[in-house]
Amino acid sequence: MGDFNQSVILEAIRRSGEGLSRIELVEVTGLSAQTITNITRRLLDEGLIAEAGRTINGPGKPRVTLRLVAESRFSVGVHLDPAVITFVLLNMTGEVVARRVVRTQDRDPNAIVETMAQTIDVLIDEAGVDRALVAGVGVAAPGPLDAAKGTVIDPPKLDGWHRVPLRSVLAAATGFEVTLEKDTTAAAVGELWTGDATAESSFLFVYLGTGLGAAAAREGGVVAGSTHNFGEIGHIMVDPEGPPCACGSRGCVEVVCTPQAIVEQAEAAGVFDDDPEGGADEVDERFMRLCEQAAAGEVSALGVLRRSAGHLAVLISVLTNVLDVDRVVLGGPFWGPLSDIYLREIPEPLHRRSATRAVRTLTIDGAVVGDDVGAVGAACVVLDAVLTPRASDLYLED
Repeated sequence: MGDFNQSVILEAIRRSGEGLSRIELVEVTGLSAQTITNITRRLLDEGLIAEAGRTINGPGKPRVTLRLVAESRFSVGVHLDPAVITFVLLNMTGEVVARRVVRTQDRDPNAIVETMAQTIDVLIDEAGVDRALVAGVGVAAPGPLDAAKGTVIDPPKLDGWHRVPLRSVLAAATGFEVTLEKDTTAAAVGELWTGDATAESSFLFVYLGTGLGAAAAREGGVVAGSTHNFGEIGHIMVDPEGPPCACGSRGCVEVVCTPQAIVEQAEAAGVFDDDPEGGADEVDERFMRLCEQAAAGEVSALGVLRRSAGHLAVLISVLTNVLDVDRVVLGGPFWGPLSDIYLREIPEPLHRRSATRAVRTLTIDGAVVGDDVGAVGAACVVLDAVLTPRASDLYLED
């Protein structure tokens, strides 16, 4: 119970932004004044919170405001993508203190783990952070995952990654406790932490990376699924007349909506005036060129992205009709170049396909974190375990 109440207090202070007095904590949390006093005294002694000025509200003594000490704890977030590995260091408030990006050139698991361990050391050292204050490392990886074993299982576009025990090998290489989470789930946690989501709201997060994935949040938490593999959407059909997919169907998300698929559609439409050379770098470069041409008003490029927005609207409508969420959030490393066109093109077909359009209009927003949402979310997963109260914590002790 003590750990749960401590998490309740820390989360309330974090969510407040400006800090709370002990009296305000009693009002917000419902805990007794004595419990608040005991726990905040301990948190002050441990340096997790600090007194930050006094305020006068009516008669009586001035109230002492309590705030999180941003530098009291840190977490590292790592996002493993087939194209790049992104690293961030967050402080206790979720602010990015340091950041690095490394190209995923050698996809051998051992080489990637070595790169991760070395870059994490450099990130912490260059930021001048005491390793003892780092609560852990969160890794966001493409699924599917074996959450119980901390294993990455044959992710798309990462050849050679057959049941790689990433959590244990990275923990051994770094000396930190490692948390492994799906990239889409981590991104949704990042949105919960850094966005405007309330405990009562719900949203669908659609992750636009080298591949596409989805996550859902409800009542202040992310829906992980029984195996922590919620959101594997690659084989949902969005275009019955689309290209064949390896699963045996046609027009699946994996062969229609990914950046590589969109680039191939642009090539078929004659958008580019040169022949592709192949490779991940080439796909990224041509995708950016496509978005730039569309932003400049080139008709053929605009046509390709408008069609891709229509396909994504089909996907989102399927998911929102099933999940019945309040809003949709789009994010990931490929979201930025698409944001203007997608935010303009998706709402109308989504509303037309919505099963609840007579009741409400779904809002669509871009993620507040930006391109690094996977890495930031992975680091937030670590902080979330420290700060966010869980009902299950009530039963950990007699």
